[in-house]
Amino acid sequence: MIQKLNTQLVERVKNISAQDFIQHYVKPQKPVVIENLIEDWPAKELWSLDYFKVIAGDLEVPLYDSRPVTSEFKYNEPQAKMKMSEYIDLLQSQPTDLRLFLFNLIKERPKLQEHIKMPDVGLKLFKDLPFLFIGGQNSKVFMHYDIDLANILHIHLKGEKQCLIFPPSETKYLYKVPNSLVTNDDIDFTNPDFETYPALAYAKGYTTNLSSGETLYMPEGYWHHMHYITPGFSISLRALARKPKHLGKAVYNIIVMRSIENLMRKWKGDKWLKAKQKASIINTHKSLNL
Repeated sequence: MIQKLNTQLVERVKNISAQDFIQHYVKPQKPVVIENLIEDWPAKELWSLDYFKVIAGDLEVPLYDSRPVTSEFKYNEPQAKMKMSEYIDLLQSQPTDLRLFLFNLIKERPKLQEHIKMPDVGLKLFKDLPFLFIGGQNSKVFMHYDIDLANILHIHLKGEKQCLIFPPSETKYLYKVPNSLVTNDDIDFTNPDFETYPALAYAKGYTTNLSSGETLYMPEGYWHHMHYITPGFSISLRALARKPKHLGKAVYNIIVMRSIENLMRKWKGDKWLKAKQKASIINTHKSLNL
């Protein structure tokens, strides 16, 4: 018998009031897909890969892939750079693992701000931080949680994307790498190896497939793994964590953790990264008596 991750489908609603969103999802920190949140956005019809190519083709953009990071790169440093037009040509011609990640295109092309509207969901969303994500067919975003532990509206504008998410309570089962926001590099969450990573069988998470125009709410500190079924793109709107312990952890991550990581990569090199990968397994199995 083939063993699978223990997940349930994310609840879905067509529309929702700010009061109900806060009461039923933000306060209990429960994910939800809102299917029609951006029906009135001009971006829903205007934005496409070809449109980005026209308005921002000359921009050099940072790109990431799924190769394990080496000490050659600083924390969150891109593994490649390419003009937007060249990247989009690549996306449209063949599958590619290269992804645009956390890119603020609106800062570079302010006119795009006119094409989105801050949704009224009861959260104080950062208007100036609508990060753009683009991925090619079958590309995957490693399992991670965001450094600021924000409340996130992940708005998928084009294509099909599969999302796998876990609440912070499941961290102990996910083989978290020490001093990082990621899980062990060798875990394939689309086809997990339960013999090597038995703790995964105990993790309880959620899955959903996002189509164009749908929005996934991910609460504070949720782990997420994204799999682009087709080429596509999303933006994320974020609001500060509401829980004091999450705010404190966000400050620690940004100021302390990131600084330590860059220092150790420079000092110890790949030995540091390999030791952390090994520790992710040892620590998980020891804490769970596996």
